Amino acid sequence: MKIIILVIILGLSTTVFRGECRAEAAGPTKKSVLPEAAVSEALTRVPAQEPSPQQVIEKSLLIVTRDYIIGPEDVLEITVWRNQDLSKVVQVRPDGRISLPLIGDVTAVGKTPTQLTADISAKLKDYKETPTVAIVVKEVNSYAIFVLGEVGRPGKYPLKSKTTLLQGLTIAGGFTGTAARNKLVVFRFNDTINGSVKMKASYDDIVLRDGSQQNIELKPGDTIVVPSETMVLLP
Repeated sequence: MKIIILVIILGLSTTVFRGECRAEAAGPTKKSVLPEAAVSEALTRVPAQEPSPQQVIEKSLLIVTRDYIIGPEDVLEITVWRNQDLSKVVQVRPDGRISLPLIGDVTAVGKTPTQLTADISAKLKDYKETPTVAIVVKEVNSYAIFVLGEVGRPGKYPLKSKTTLLQGLTIAGGFTGTAARNKLVVFRFNDTINGSVKMKASYDDIVLRDGSQQNIELKPGDTIVVPSETMVLLP
């Protein structure tokens, strides 16, 4: 009887041992993982959210000008298709012109990139039957304002979006302790006899009183002057 029981126990042990060996040979159980390609495809199927009309209006209000007008010091990349010798990166000179091979000087200031493209194409027709010209504005240097006087950081600042007088002062670091903030002056180029107009503004009127019309929208070339209190007190 004891011999029979011993044989049964040995048989059960052998069966369990074989089962464990098969499990190890099969390797660890793998979890179901979503392939990376499937994840990417799922993400691309998510529709892009269109900006709301209000968001479009808010961003449009920041535009300095609807059509960019080329000015002095702007850097232009001019490409003539299939003609590397005529393609060039140029900077607009103080006289408002650029120089290109074959056609020489071309007036750029006061024109949009589209208008300048048409002018260059017309001049190149004397040398190429159907010239294809493209212009990229690489650097915008003519759209800038100047802030001087009693501010934290006087200097020249690019006009990258619609900017008011108060915003221009903020860009320049705000007032110093001796600034006559109610005697602000903005000089703007104009077709008048002296070439510029002088506009006065008061910080207190803009902020504390009904003087919001003095918080003017700055234009390229505007110069903001913040005098000191000692200058104002001088006779």
